[in-house]
Amino acid sequence: MTDLTARRTRIADAWARAWDHGEVDAFDALLSPGYQRHGTHAPAQDLENFKASILSTRAAFPDLSTTIDEIVLDRDSAAIRWHSTGSHTGEFLGIPTTGRSVRVSGATFARFEDDRITEEHVTWDPRALLSALGIISLGQD
Repeated sequence: MTDLTARRTRIADAWARAWDHGEVDAFDALLSPGYQRHGTHAPAQDLENFKASILSTRAAFPDLSTTIDEIVLDRDSAAIRWHSTGSHTGEFLGIPTTGRSVRVSGATFARFEDDRITEEHVTWDPRALLSALGIISLGQD
């Protein structure tokens, strides 16, 4: 197995265990202790806050399933295109349960140091989630 193949496998395994099964400690071997996650719509998260946000999301969407559609690797970086589906059966960020099924997608851009992710930049459109939950309408063009 090449180094990039091993890295791809480590990413996919940790994501599946954490996002799909709530085993957030699976990220401990992949993410550095000084890990920072940056998003367009939220302040940066450290490793513990990131794990807590996954558990909070899974509490609201217990059947959450995240699929990695593509991983592109280059030396010390990775681009991960993904989509998630789930049923909203618990309160989420102050939004009462709607019972609706949702699908969101996005991309994560990671930077590695010593074979561990030190920083990620995540992009996705939270309006798609709010629209799927019936909170807002995106309208038709």
